[in-house]
Amino acid sequence: MNIAFFLLPKQEVVCLPHDATLRQALERMEYHRYAAVPILNDEGGYVGTVTEGDLLWFMKNRADLTFESANKVRLADVPLRMSNKTVNIDSNMDDLISLAKVQNFVPVVDDRNHFIGIVRRSEIIDYCQKGLSQRI
Repeated sequence: MNIAFFLLPKQEVVCLPHDATLRQALERMEYHRYAAVPILNDEGGYVGTVTEGDLLWFMKNRADLTFESANKVRLADVPLRMSNKTVNIDSNMDDLISLAKVQNFVPVVDDRNHFIGIVRRSEIIDYCQKGLSQRI
């Protein structure tokens, strides 16, 4: 099965630019109710995934930081605890499934390493569930 079948395209994915501020990240994640979002560079490449935990731990260790001053802190200054791996659009299902075991979503890139979307873990589980129910 081609992983493009499961792809949520970039246009439908909530992302953050790598030069976003901490406040922008907090507001976008709160508005969309996401616990993690991809970060993209100016060329559209995948930089990493920021999580609520990353933001909370950063804020906890900065006693001088207020919500008002969060617009002066760059997202690039926030350490990312997890390193979400990407798959190429031509990857096989085994690669996708092995990453989905440890990531809520798997970022997908093209041959130029440009971010083209994500595959959600829930989509993979639904696919596997359908496969199992057809066997019975």
